[in-house]
Amino acid sequence: MATGHRIRKEIQFLRAVAVTLVVLSHLGIGLFSGGFVGVDVFFVLSGFLITSLLASEFAANKRISLRQFYARRARRLLPASTLVIVATVIAGRIWLEPLRLRDLGQDAIASAGFFANITFANRGTDYLQSTLPPSALQHFWSLAVEEQFYVVWPALLALLLWRSRSFRTRAVVGISVLSIASFAVCIWQTNTTQQWAFFGLHARAWELGLGALLALAWNNVNSIATWLRAVVGWLGLVAVIASCFLFNEKVLFPGYAVLLPVIGTLCVLIAGDDNRYGPQILLRFEALQFIGARSYSLYLWHWPALVLPSSALGRPLRFYERFLCILLTIVLAHYTSKYIEEPLRHKNFAPRTIYKGAAYTTAVSLVAGVLISFTSSSIITTKGEVSYQFDLVQVMEKPAVYGDGCHVNYGETKSGYCTYGEKESSSTIVLYGDSHAAQWFPTLEKMATERGFKLVSLTKSACPAVDAKRPDQGAFKMVHCTKWRENSIKRIAEIQPLAVITSNFQYFTPANSSISRAQWWSDGQRKLLKGLRGSTNNLIYISDTPRPLRDIPNCLASRDSKVCDSTERSRVSVIPGFDVINPNPWLCSSYCPAIVDGTVAYRDASHISVDMALKLLPKLEAALIAKGLFA
Repeated sequence: MATGHRIRKEIQFLRAVAVTLVVLSHLGIGLFSGGFVGVDVFFVLSGFLITSLLASEFAANKRISLRQFYARRARRLLPASTLVIVATVIAGRIWLEPLRLRDLGQDAIASAGFFANITFANRGTDYLQSTLPPSALQHFWSLAVEEQFYVVWPALLALLLWRSRSFRTRAVVGISVLSIASFAVCIWQTNTTQQWAFFGLHARAWELGLGALLALAWNNVNSIATWLRAVVGWLGLVAVIASCFLFNEKVLFPGYAVLLPVIGTLCVLIAGDDNRYGPQILLRFEALQFIGARSYSLYLWHWPALVLPSSALGRPLRFYERFLCILLTIVLAHYTSKYIEEPLRHKNFAPRTIYKGAAYTTAVSLVAGVLISFTSSSIITTKGEVSYQFDLVQVMEKPAVYGDGCHVNYGETKSGYCTYGEKESSSTIVLYGDSHAAQWFPTLEKMATERGFKLVSLTKSACPAVDAKRPDQGAFKMVHCTKWRENSIKRIAEIQPLAVITSNFQYFTPANSSISRAQWWSDGQRKLLKGLRGSTNNLIYISDTPRPLRDIPNCLASRDSKVCDSTERSRVSVIPGFDVINPNPWLCSSYCPAIVDGTVAYRDASHISVDMALKLLPKLEAALIAKGLFA
């Protein structure tokens, strides 16, 4: 078992592998689409290394010093992370739009307070689904998981080892039970609320737990024949690398898929420290030694180095630009390691001094986040021939149906029993579709109140009412969408509404690339028509709204408003059998402006704003009357 300051070769090797996979993935190299598994490698390493050190301390002293442990962790982690947080906030102050700058301040507070993972889980963040560049501090979620683990783990391990005659048996049993429970939660939440399975300590703890179990069983593992451990190590390395190539945004992750890199990491560790036949021989390459020694700083710097320049330029970075950013990252990581990490790691500070330093560095990060959050105004004045002033918070507000739980998100398969308008009315209108149906909710809710009908909202993110199969992507899983449609169609049949109003985003990718998009969409509409047959006499289809080519609020915050007038009309593609309403003329003339009659038309890069939806009420009402709905 390793003790003191000696760095085990397989640990250093795996650190190099893990951070390289993460960086290559974020660099945008398609072959490394699953490079995010590098984070899982880090989790297993943390569980193994920390438990090794704590168990060695307990074996030598019959106790675990929590004071010393927390001091070591603070000295190891806080100086570099504080530097990156503060530097990112300063760069954000220069380059980011007002609203994103405020969000960055909140993320800085969460990162400094070790709850970034909870923040991003609550936000439902998806690296791959967002229309905006992600937070420059989003990668701090994994550090938050480890830091939360460090808070509870030493005390729990000390408790499990306390007065244990068999020394480690009780700890092994306890950790096994907790790991099994955590894995079960991980599988369950991956299929229900994926963001919590991805970001939450409770769903990731088993990965650290398996590393801990290996550490406790090391004496037994070390007795296995060297050649056999070497074979296991190489197989493990293949598993880790293979997961990087096999996984992408379509894989349900973490779920069962995460077992491949986790078990692979355990296998590499089993190969041992000085196994001349194992994967550790690759550390002979100077580049791997260099990367492994600087893996922490490299991980900290690489993400803001990619995100912030993209924000400054207002576009995705080209490959050569991303490559240059990574070269800058390596330079920053080297000097951070040389002048901050290494000197502080080896200097002999008293625990009291370390705790004071930890408090000061944390305070610096928190103050930076607070200052940015509270000094960043969401009020913007547009640039151009005519200036308008808007509150971006109001512009980006979502319809109320999002806040009351009636608009369902990824993983959910059934809408709530929410009604609006005149709830005792015998006349019911159902709004059915994805978020492009939900964008009309403010209009229909006000209309329901004024005209005295009951409104039932059945909407789900990224799941059109049109029964067209699309591929899994990120948090979206087709199986959940299909089940939600079945439940919604059944609900509509039970209601027997006066009318069903549907609207859908029409730019989804077909699951089968061999079929034409038009045919795929038309077939889906026919299935929808068939499913609604007999439920109502009024089937109204609001065709898709114009499609913005930019995120409109953030474009208006940073550029001339003319640049933001790049929205395109959506093609009206609706089969016979529906009464069609085309909103394109309401939002476009000779072109489709970002600001329509003094109102910001879109709340993001896809949906009309709540204010715009309400402004269009007379036009939608007149169109519904023309279809004979209120005759």
